[in-house]
Amino acid sequence: MKTIRHKHNKKRNTAFLYETLIKELTKSVVKKDEKKKQAIVFIIKEHFKKGSNLRRELELYKSLYETKGIDLYTAERILEKTKKEYEDKINKKQLFLEQTHLIKTIGKRLSDKVFSNFVPNYRFLATVSQIFKDIPVVDKVLLESTIIKKMSTMEVLEEQKKMVPISSLAFKTFIQKFNKTYSGILSENQKELIQKYIFSYSDDGLEFKIYLNEELGRLREEVENILKSEEVKEDKLMKVKVQQILKLMESFKNSDIGYELLIKVIKIQNLIKENKKNAN
Repeated sequence: MKTIRHKHNKKRNTAFLYETLIKELTKSVVKKDEKKKQAIVFIIKEHFKKGSNLRRELELYKSLYETKGIDLYTAERILEKTKKEYEDKINKKQLFLEQTHLIKTIGKRLSDKVFSNFVPNYRFLATVSQIFKDIPVVDKVLLESTIIKKMSTMEVLEEQKKMVPISSLAFKTFIQKFNKTYSGILSENQKELIQKYIFSYSDDGLEFKIYLNEELGRLREEVENILKSEEVKEDKLMKVKVQQILKLMESFKNSDIGYELLIKVIKIQNLIKENKKNAN
């Protein structure tokens, strides 16, 4: 397949703007820069609020770049419906104005360096943006083929479930079962992490991402303290295992925030809990 090259302005790619802000949010949490964290949260909530064209376009982008492991027919249908939604519901002039306002706000309140953040799926986001542009038909068909192929490949394990809306009744039932099954077993940190995950659909996962980054920072410090303990220093095998955990946590930076990551974090929380119990 030939390589298709079209000029792409990442500052006009709504999904990139959102993902780079999330990346900057993560950095501010790690550095414990509360002022910057609050500024980023405000920018995201203000510019990607419900009813805005930025929010509508972001949701359409996500329907393509967050969907994986489906059959070709379903992928084609989702793509077609997404394109139709884009034409019917996105006010192009208003979208341009909203993007301009967001770009200026980022430069003024944060820094232009935000646009240089590494976004792992940037190339695919650029591909998605092109199908909404006025480009030659042949190029558009080839790009759409790339998107469909990406959506229909099994890049994630079946258990890597995405954040999905939960009805009030389903949520109540879950909490009742959750409390009955895990009461007295899960720590408060584990319970809070799970509850944040359950509620994450309501604000596009923003509060969950903030809490997760803060919790990972806390866990990293705890694991580093374990590594420094005399018991671990004297046990080479244990030392290697703890170092592997730190390496795993480092890989979380480039991981999709979803069910699989949630389970990994809960397991690390459990490790910390057991270590403290054994130390007492």
